[in-house]
Amino acid sequence: MQKYGHTDARPILERASARETAARVAVGTVAKALVKQALGIEIVSHVVELGSVAAKPGLQPRPEDAERVDADPLRCLDPEASARMVAEVDAAKRDADTLGGVVEVLAYGVPPGLGSHVQWDRKLDARLATALMSIQAIKGVEIGDAWLQARSRGSVAHDEIIPTASGVKRVTDRAGGLEGGITTGEPLRVKAAMKPISSLNRALSTVDVSTGEPATAINQRSDVCAVPAAAVVAEAMVALVLAEAATEKFGGDSVAEIRRNLAGYLDHLVIR
Repeated sequence: MQKYGHTDARPILERASARETAARVAVGTVAKALVKQALGIEIVSHVVELGSVAAKPGLQPRPEDAERVDADPLRCLDPEASARMVAEVDAAKRDADTLGGVVEVLAYGVPPGLGSHVQWDRKLDARLATALMSIQAIKGVEIGDAWLQARSRGSVAHDEIIPTASGVKRVTDRAGGLEGGITTGEPLRVKAAMKPISSLNRALSTVDVSTGEPATAINQRSDVCAVPAAAVVAEAMVALVLAEAATEKFGGDSVAEIRRNLAGYLDHLVIR
């Protein structure tokens, strides 16, 4: 408020509202369709944690699971965890409180070579982190198994590479499909942590900006949890970043031209 010379928080609240993300989801839907049609990339999101409840570790939806995820009230692939999440939301509502959580976005069929190691702002993981951190209430981003890697020794943290009939492959995907700011061809995995909604149905301590004296915040109607919605927004943002990176690498004047450019690039990789 002081930064912009306001005496009322309402203009800040309205501009910072997550309603703004509706436009991002609309544009992200177009980006999602583009990368699927032109490159065969399919993107799906789900909720892995809500409040104190976590889905089974390693449970990751495939593109064919998208309808199942959409049908779940909390976009959770684990039905047992989803039921506990619903109970957690109901309990928070009774207590006039709010909940945060963690969402995961997966992209399948991502070709190797999107992004760059050359400049810090061209690294694809940096661009994904920026896009996800720009979503309201997102406070942290994880690429692959970053936190597990941080607690592990290098000999077990990194993905070993082996030759196969279809080319080199990673034995694991702890890196989340990104190494050195560039996609590896493995599934892309990113997570985003969302804090609980800050507008509550119970008053928290604050300060009266006109007097500087202690006060309580207004008792405002609020959603209990926006984590499932955040998963949809995160999916859209990942689609936008991938669409931008893909058109930088394989861009053309039509979907057919992008496909030809991709095919030529992949043939070049095989030849080399």
